Amino acid sequence: MNILLIGYGKMGKTIESLAVKKGHRIAGIIDIHNQEEIKQVEADVAIEFSRPEAAYENVLRCIERKLPVVCGTTGWLEKKKEIETLCQQQSGTFFYASNFSVGVNIFFKVNAHLAKLMNGFTDYNVSVDEIHHTQKKDAPSGTAITIAEDILSNLKRKNSWINKTEESPDQLAIFSHRIDPAPGTHSVKYSSLIDDIEIKHTAHTREGFALGAIEVANWIVQEKKQGLLNMDDFLKL
Repeated sequence: MNILLIGYGKMGKTIESLAVKKGHRIAGIIDIHNQEEIKQVEADVAIEFSRPEAAYENVLRCIERKLPVVCGTTGWLEKKKEIETLCQQQSGTFFYASNFSVGVNIFFKVNAHLAKLMNGFTDYNVSVDEIHHTQKKDAPSGTAITIAEDILSNLKRKNSWINKTEESPDQLAIFSHRIDPAPGTHSVKYSSLIDDIEIKHTAHTREGFALGAIEVANWIVQEKKQGLLNMDDFLKL
């Protein structure tokens, strides 16, 4: 397939390397200096890993020209509903995931199930902890927010998350750390006076995220998928 690669940071370069090894072609590379070229490059699909301040316009340009777009940029989701509405109006294809790793998406399901189980055990307080490299711009990470939102959807005693250490009983604390080198670690801990219950996912390299995005893009092209899509659709979870 012919890929328009939008964003050329660490993730973009990893996607480029893996895609070429798998026999795909990089039709063009977009960064902050040539965003207008999104409207011109001929490609089968776009993969967008840029910056929070650029993601909305990048995705918008793809949808306006009816180019399927796979987006993994986090930190811009206050505008995601606008993109989804436009995508439906244009009969376009927009795939969004906060994390493209198969392991992380299995972790999401385990986390949601555990939160539901913990409704009956009020002695346990829950928190989310995430570690990323120092160049990551947003905190908490999009993956940590997904984890927190899944807990809030299933654990009745929590109604909001907060990114600091002091929370009220109905708030879920997310602790964010920026350490090099650290592709990404996420954990959920339920603590009581008696013991702790903890689940954790640790990424050893960012290749798992990059490979997942490439596989999703290929699936969209081969299956001619349309509409609003996510990892549940791809993995059939």
